[in-house]
Amino acid sequence: MSAIESRLAELGVVLPDAPAPAANYVPFVVVGNIVHISGQISQNSAGQIKGRLGENMTVEAGADAAKCCAISLLSQLKKACDGDLSRVVRAIKLVGFVNSTADFYDQPKVINGASDFLVAALGDAGRHARSAVSAASLPFGVAVEIEGLFEIK
Repeated sequence: MSAIESRLAELGVVLPDAPAPAANYVPFVVVGNIVHISGQISQNSAGQIKGRLGENMTVEAGADAAKCCAISLLSQLKKACDGDLSRVVRAIKLVGFVNSTADFYDQPKVINGASDFLVAALGDAGRHARSAVSAASLPFGVAVEIEGLFEIK
């Protein structure tokens, strides 16, 4: 068991199977030692997490949705590493999209749900550059979508 998997177990997180793409694209592309992971929508074992921040969803619920996106990112990363998370060197960058109203300004607090989880799961290697932006809508009405870049060996 890798150090990352040990941390996930301590956090009570079991990575689900990597979600399949919803359209004509691949879930990740490996270029050299960089894994580019397509946007992962907010979903958990109960299904898609839908909502609009500033309208019918709290910042806390949005942060939980972002954490679910980060779990999916790690599932894709594990698949990109042929199941061996010990190959992960670090998180490089996240780009987070928040389904929110025009007058909602706490997108960074929402995406913190993903950032905080990656630091908890990866330690200092989970610290990353980041963008947190508003979107007028997201696929399927989900609350959050996050894409990521990771370095592997």
